[in-house]
Amino acid sequence: MSEPLMVLKKPSYPLIKPLLSYLERYERISKVSIFYDDLLRFAGSINLYDKNGEDTLWTRVYYGEFDREEIDLNLKKIYSLLHSDGNNDIIQYLNVDAIDFCTFGNSKPFRVKVRNILNDNYVHFYIKKADASRIYGLELEDILSPDKINFLVFGNTLIEEHIVGIPGDIFMETLLHTSTETEKSQIAKEFVKFNERCMIRLLGDMRSYNYVIVPIHDFDQVVYRIRAIDFDQQCYEGNFKVYRPQFFKENYPMIELIKEKLEDRSVIQYKDEERAILAKRIHSAETRITKLLNIMCHDTISTVENLNQLKMELYRYTNDMKFKNAKSMGHIMFATFEFITRNFKNTNLI
Repeated sequence: MSEPLMVLKKPSYPLIKPLLSYLERYERISKVSIFYDDLLRFAGSINLYDKNGEDTLWTRVYYGEFDREEIDLNLKKIYSLLHSDGNNDIIQYLNVDAIDFCTFGNSKPFRVKVRNILNDNYVHFYIKKADASRIYGLELEDILSPDKINFLVFGNTLIEEHIVGIPGDIFMETLLHTSTETEKSQIAKEFVKFNERCMIRLLGDMRSYNYVIVPIHDFDQVVYRIRAIDFDQQCYEGNFKVYRPQFFKENYPMIELIKEKLEDRSVIQYKDEERAILAKRIHSAETRITKLLNIMCHDTISTVENLNQLKMELYRYTNDMKFKNAKSMGHIMFATFEFITRNFKNTNLI
């Protein structure tokens, strides 16, 4: 049996002042004064089960009357900040239907369900303890991925919007085998691109339950996208394989699909396409990325052992001395982005 790629639980890293200043500059600071610890004051809870009677690892929490009134109001204000630029006129039409708590994973999030009472539409968002690695991951996702993501920070609290989609593990168990052959080819292509994107931006731990499959109906076909939903493992692990979803056993069905549906030259083509797209995004957002990585260079978001392991593995993978000389995870990210953009500048693609 192969050794697990990840063994130890990742610690949480505090947000340093330059990072908070960056977040304020780009309007990521919440104007609503609610803390993660406020939600821990629940008076009771019950376990939540799915339609098959399986434990979801979430519990629905309840608050005393006084706490609930204050918490509900602040959660409605957060909804307004996330979805309508803080317009409090809509608060009267909102209802907090549920607050759920999960003790599984590093972030131990609260999941909040807010419903518009006029039309019964609802959205979810999450409240977690802020962690510097996750913040860098969210920012890089917003800048470099095909999809935007909305989040806010208040002190040591992170507010994250819900990312809609079918969890990868559930999709593989229930829907992959019923997909058409054309759809399977398209899913295989998307996983190659997703794998490349995660590797380049060093987003780790993309096991099947940490990303979602998003089906999009387009004329007479369904087009699939793959989106990360967990950003806890941004630039932390020392093992380079952790940043390549292909090496997780949970993604084995996807790897088999790629072997079945794609020729080697197609895989290479899709990798090159994704690198070219990323190089263009890095180039177009150069100022913002430089500000973010300069902060990361002076921040601690991993251990010395992990840093030394990762930089040497990347050096052996690329033969680029900038990896070998990196003094922080921020320097590794700089070297990665320079390596990508330099290669595509040489081919006149950016």
